[in-house]
Amino acid sequence: MVFEILDTQIIEGISIWSLLVTGIIVFAGVIVAKIVRMIFKKKFAPNLPVDTVKTFDKLIYYGIIIIFLLAATASQGIDVGALVVGAGFLGIVIGFAAQSVVSNMISGVFMLIEKPVRQGENVEVVDVNVIGRLIEINTFSSKIQQFDGTVVRIPNEKMFTSNLRTFSLSEVRRSEVSVGIGYGENVDNAIKTIKNAIEKNVVYSLMEPAPEFWISELGDNSVNILVRVWHPRDDLAEVMPNLLKVIKNALDDAGIEIPFPQRVVWKGSSNE
Repeated sequence: MVFEILDTQIIEGISIWSLLVTGIIVFAGVIVAKIVRMIFKKKFAPNLPVDTVKTFDKLIYYGIIIIFLLAATASQGIDVGALVVGAGFLGIVIGFAAQSVVSNMISGVFMLIEKPVRQGENVEVVDVNVIGRLIEINTFSSKIQQFDGTVVRIPNEKMFTSNLRTFSLSEVRRSEVSVGIGYGENVDNAIKTIKNAIEKNVVYSLMEPAPEFWISELGDNSVNILVRVWHPRDDLAEVMPNLLKVIKNALDDAGIEIPFPQRVVWKGSSNE
């Protein structure tokens, strides 16, 4: 009786027994995949980058399961043609209903393979105006911790198709500030004063490339000098808070005027 039930044909070429055996083989594949994943994490993962580990981890796990699934169907002589046709129609329906989900998943895989940015790097997603540290790339979305401490979740499709600005590929960065001096001041003397102050007091400023000074604008109330300073990539927080302070103190000590906005109000007199 039991054998008769197990031999019952659900679909032509597919019986309850064949599905049961297939399920057992796939279950064994899941166990094997978990064991191989565990061995990979213990033996190889410590010597690889985090994002590479995540990529190989998923490929190993799901790859082994798929291999066991194909082996199971082949061993039971299951005709997968009908299943493929049915799955195709089902896939079309699901695809229209969840195309953004599929797009995010595929984009996540491509990001893990191409690696436009790596986990732990500072990145700016230009198209959505988000800047911070990439803390995780998941199946459907990525998480970026902004510099104010908040975490933003961005769909992988937006991450993959957006312009990405990374701050980690170059070892040096350039910061710039604008300083205004009075029209009555000597520009060359002001630049020399600022340069000497940077060399002495901004310890992370590089001398090669050297600081740059440009007259950027003849403004309404001041001659504006653009100051560009190169520094090691990771010392941005040390340079920027001190740069304007050092320049201000140096100009004050040298007696060079930093003008504030002024307006001249003229009141015309009328002949009575």
